[in-house]
Formats: sequence, structure tokens, C-alpha cells
Amino acid sequence: MILRNIPLSLDPTTVAAIDARLESIARTHEVSIPWAIESGSRAWGFPSPDSDYDCRFVFVRPHDRYLSLFPDRDVIETPLVNDLDVNGWDLQKAIRLMLKGNAVIIEWLTSPIIYQGNDVFRRAMLNLAEQVLQRERVARHYYHLALSMRSRAFPEHGEALLKKLFYVLRPAVALRWMTIHHEARIAPMHFPTLIEQAGIPENLKHFIDELIERKSLTRELGSAEVPMEVRHFIDHQLDNAESIMLTETAVSPDAIAIADAAFRNIMRIAQ
Repeated sequence: MILRNIPLSLDPTTVAAIDARLESIARTHEVSIPWAIESGSRAWGFPSPDSDYDCRFVFVRPHDRYLSLFPDRDVIETPLVNDLDVNGWDLQKAIRLMLKGNAVIIEWLTSPIIYQGNDVFRRAMLNLAEQVLQRERVARHYYHLALSMRSRAFPEHGEALLKKLFYVLRPAVALRWMTIHHEARIAPMHFPTLIEQAGIPENLKHFIDELIERKSLTRELGSAEVPMEVRHFIDHQLDNAESIMLTETAVSPDAIAIADAAFRNIMRIAQ
């Protein structure tokens, strides 16, 4: 089954340019593209009027290319033109990062905006994630993302860039979601959905909802003092995540064997 889900809010001319770029990549690099989605703020559910289009894709090379002594690059990058950013990962890279707990590939697979997609491919990849994705490693991914973004977004005291605050809150809320969903490993990508399922305090939810509304209407949110309850919420999620990460273990030989077999099967699906 071929999937495509393009909201009416997306500019048709830009969507056509993305389609053309993907077709050109497949032809020029001699790859198949079983999955291509929107990965940025538009897919996360907090776009600005001038948000870029961040198309990301997974590609698969012909079988023999994986047998070469001189393997091809595991990424395909294209020039950033105006507001259009289109880049992708090789299937091998995607699966290796999945084993490490990198949540990016999971977010791609669950993006609500799909430019082109093979549903069998997606279900096979998500099934693999359910088997090999280690919850503790995913928590580590969101922990370091929140920590990094917090240092960029605001100092210990003073005003913060409100636009960047979203990029701290998103992984922090994901950590909260993982805390209350004790066995789950795949948090919703769509930020408003994540908020609804994370059981966050009403005052914080109201603050975030208002911020999303403001961001949808203006190109520049400016700076403001971050409320102490927001800072405390972020710090609390980072502290809680440390306890989850303590139980992290090495990737098991069984998980590697499962991923290896899945790679060969998914490669056949995608070609």
C-alpha cells in the first residue's frame, strides 16, 4: 500500500518541488526511496508562517552495492534552496541508529506528513523497533537533546528565545511521556498529541498551547523570561531520566542478529 498524507496547509508549489527532488534523487543516485516525510516543526505541530520544509527520507541501494569493498556514503544530501531542505539516510544507517536508541528514525516513521511511503516498509521497520529498541537508550537520546537545547535556548537567569524553547520542551515532554508510560519506547512525534498523553500540569499545558498559537501567527516570537514552573518542569524531567538510563545495557547479540535479518528482509521490500 502506497501512503501519502499532505495537509492542505502545505504550499502545493513547495510540495511539487519536494516530489521532483525525490524523483531526481532516486534517478541520479540509483536508489529506491520507500519512505519520505516531513520531519521539522510542521510535522511536530508548531510551525511558524515562515517555517522551512524539512523533508527526510530513507533510501535503499541495489543489493550489489552493499557487497562492495568501497561502500557508498550512507547519507544523501541536497543543497538547501530557499525554505526547502531535503536529505536522507541509507537503510543500514537508519537501523544502526535505531539499535543505538536514536529516536530520529522512529519519528520519521511516525510523522503525520508523508510525501511518499510504502506501508509494508513502515510496518516492518516499526516491528523491528518493537523488538530491538531499548527504552533506556531512547531516554538517553531525549535527555541529551533536552540538555543541549536548554543550554542554547536560555541561560540560568534572564530571558530566553521563545522559538528555541520549543526544542527544549519537546524532548522534555517526551521524557515525561516515557515516565508515565512505563513500558513504552515510542513517544508520539506530534507535539500537541504528546502533550495530551504526557499528563503535564494544566498551567504548563496552557502556557505551551498559547505559545504554539503565537508561533503559528508570527515569524518572530522574540525573547521573554521563562516562567519558573517551566524551568522546574524541564529540570525535573532531566532528573527523572537519569534513573531510567541507569539500567541501560549493551546491545545484545540477539538484537544484532534480529536487526541483521530484518535489514535483508526490508531491503527486499524496498527494492
